[in-house]
Amino acid sequence: MIDVSRREIKYKISPPEISVLKKRLAPLMKCDRHNGTKGYLVRSLYFDTPFDTDYEDKAGGYNERQKIRLRLYDPEEDTAKLELKEKKGSVQRKRSLLLNRREAQQMICGRYEFLKSRDEELALWLYTFMVRKCYRPRCIVEYDRFAYYLEHNETRVTFDTGLRSSEGNHDIFDKNLILYPVRSVLENTLEVKFRGFLFTSVKNELNRFEGMPVSSSKYCQARRISKGI
Repeated sequence: MIDVSRREIKYKISPPEISVLKKRLAPLMKCDRHNGTKGYLVRSLYFDTPFDTDYEDKAGGYNERQKIRLRLYDPEEDTAKLELKEKKGSVQRKRSLLLNRREAQQMICGRYEFLKSRDEELALWLYTFMVRKCYRPRCIVEYDRFAYYLEHNETRVTFDTGLRSSEGNHDIFDKNLILYPVRSVLENTLEVKFRGFLFTSVKNELNRFEGMPVSSSKYCQARRISKGI
């Protein structure tokens, strides 16, 4: 099981601003090894209750909230991560379990019994919680990510572009998944994550960007069509 706690700050950012900020951060931070030339795919299946509790908690601006999702980075992978993301203000805690493809497919079908046979405490907690609250697959969210990082303070700066979604097909392993764009190509997300404090050199470049922090959720944005927003 992986357990990570960090502060998280999000900004809206345009393509020209991304280009400029990448050039400024490149000498200061390391590129994620998965970046390649254009970044890498992030695809997540989010779960929620029949009352969309997690969606409503975020939309309502509650300070303490959570999300449960199944995440992968390539639909041809044989594994996926089951993640519980909890947030209190600007501090987030993310705990995850690595699932094989068979286990992940069971999650997609809303069958969680296999979690009871896993050794991790988180697995049993998720099984009990998801069954009691009637969690079911709700929405696939996909985007392209380009990331920089520093090992010190577990600092990550990510540029997320091309946000798209599917509420009709929940199979995250589907290589031909049909998705619809969620927002304009001019609207993208800059995420800054770190433990303790943000290094001055990185902080100075972000200050030059002059973006305003926002409270945004890709999951909530992706539910706009079904919510009629």
